[in-house]
Amino acid sequence: MESTVAQKLEAIHNLQQIDSRLDSIFKVRGALPEEVQDLEDEIVGYETRLSKFNGDIESLEEEIKKYKDSIKESEKLIKKYQDQQMNVRNNREYDAITKELELQDLEIQVSKKKISEAQVRIEEKEKDIEEVNEVLKDRQKDLDQKKDELDVLVAESESDETKLKNEREKSAKKVDDRLLKSYEKIRKNAKNGLAVVLVKRGACGGCFNIVPPQRQAEIREKKKLIVCEHCGRIFAGVEDEIEEEPTPKRKRSRA
Repeated sequence: MESTVAQKLEAIHNLQQIDSRLDSIFKVRGALPEEVQDLEDEIVGYETRLSKFNGDIESLEEEIKKYKDSIKESEKLIKKYQDQQMNVRNNREYDAITKELELQDLEIQVSKKKISEAQVRIEEKEKDIEEVNEVLKDRQKDLDQKKDELDVLVAESESDETKLKNEREKSAKKVDDRLLKSYEKIRKNAKNGLAVVLVKRGACGGCFNIVPPQRQAEIREKKKLIVCEHCGRIFAGVEDEIEEEPTPKRKRSRA
């Protein structure tokens, strides 16, 4: 059996009331959840940077090892060529071996220069790591403090929050799927989280723009879903103003 418009409005209005109570709980926590999330993301960023620096150092150390191996190889060749130079048979062989010795000596000089450059870069990376570790230490300290503050606030309202979330889950099941999607969309765009409102004192309870009397009459009937023409919020009904009883006039005493 399909729900009437009045039942749909009642269901969505109940959901709004639960969400508003949840919003009040989250409002007490202020920006702490976002601050904690931002700090966690920032820390992940620093840890990623540290991982990259360490990876760069490992690569540079591999380069140094490669150049040191190259130097050892060149030194072996130099010794070999020096031994051959002692047994040359002519100037042509001597000159050829001399060129090879010069070439290997040049290879050693280039490798030593590359090693020196790599060591300087390693020192720079290690300095960067030290600086990032200092910042990371401070951010972790800030995060721990913010988390402690948030944990205290969450603990204070945890019971109410759990209860309301359970109520919300049950309440949401009673709302038509299409209406629920519209509700969530309006609520997401509303600064105060209100997607369903009452007409109060002749105005929209969300944007406070005047609602014409004829429109109010239609809202009271609850025969169709009506939204505010200014803000798009769903009208759940019209709040009746309580009229104050007139103060009885004092009787004049007869002279």
